[in-house]
Amino acid sequence: MSESVRFRCLQSLVAVVLLGLSWAAAADSFREAPEAFPQSRLQLTKPIESSGHLVLFSPTREVRNEIRSKVMARLPVRGEGLLYEVSRDASRHDARNHYLKRLQARGAQVLFECSGINCGRSNVWANQVFEQPKLLGRDTEQDYFVVAALDEQGRQWLTSVYTVTRGNLREYVWVEHLNVTGGAVIPGFEAGNGRVQGPVIVPWQGGITYRFDFTSGDRRQLLAWSEQAETEVVLVAFSELANEESFEDSVERSRQAADSFADLLSKIGVSRSQIQIIPAGPAVQAIAPERSGNRIEVVVIKGP
Repeated sequence: MSESVRFRCLQSLVAVVLLGLSWAAAADSFREAPEAFPQSRLQLTKPIESSGHLVLFSPTREVRNEIRSKVMARLPVRGEGLLYEVSRDASRHDARNHYLKRLQARGAQVLFECSGINCGRSNVWANQVFEQPKLLGRDTEQDYFVVAALDEQGRQWLTSVYTVTRGNLREYVWVEHLNVTGGAVIPGFEAGNGRVQGPVIVPWQGGITYRFDFTSGDRRQLLAWSEQAETEVVLVAFSELANEESFEDSVERSRQAADSFADLLSKIGVSRSQIQIIPAGPAVQAIAPERSGNRIEVVVIKGP
């Protein structure tokens, strides 16, 4: 292998490692709700799937049987609600701090929080917002926060946590963990500086000609992310090392697949001048089942 080829391979490997570190530093996978507070018992799990689920980002009040809040949104979501009873040897404050710390460790951004009467009336939260009668408690003994995050696949997640002390002194926690779908706008949310989006993972097959598992949803997402001329679209191409294949040949196969995919992107509206290719071949071990095998990982970087 010539020194120039070896140097290019080394450059690609360094770039991939750096990209991998940046992706790992982003929000952890939000597929699962945050780990339950240890000193609590699960009472109820409620699947949530709605084209207009109500989420509040400011205190609430009820006027003529209608919920009023300065900042609220009805969002398309899929997820679940979880009701926990806090053990008597712990407190809902401990539970609140448990969830907040874990969500922030995942990279979640706090959009709104309130405590006590500043949240509004407990009966509105219990009966109108969450539709969970067990959450009806003292107006002065309640807390609420809502956070948002962008996961490693570019998906938006919302998690809200409401805690309350009832008149019988039992304490409860309600957790809603929701994937916000359809590219809906979450009030007040911007992931980091908003410049790095993705990766979108596109498996590939073939040799001389290539086939890509590139869904219509992924196409729309990439086109939306790359619509500004100064945006860079980075294609990191991976390949499995075939039997008796050299590392250099495997890297070259990944480069050819990326070139073919770049041509496909240019045909659907992404300017070829925006596209950067990093052929990684088999140089990086798979970090998750969906991020293994022959694939192209697409990251979009907005201009400063």
